[in-house]
Amino acid sequence: MVWAWIRMVMMVAVVLLPGGFPLLLAYVSLRTLRNSWRRAQEEALSDGHQVTLREVVSTLHFKELVREARASL
Repeated sequence: MVWAWIRMVMMVAVVLLPGGFPLLLAYVSLRTLRNSWRRAQEEALSDGHQVTLREVVSTLHFKELVREARASL
């Protein structure tokens, strides 16, 4: 329910505010990073090693950002 409200606010911000696109880009980037972090944590628990933010950021691809942007709108 909360994500639906955030998505609605983001769509309104992109349409109405001049700085809405960078705000949307930041939202999509953080959402993608959070999902990748969660996935990496699950894999690290099963393998028994630590995961760092550097490893997670290095595995992000532009294709994932585009996919998340489409999913958020």
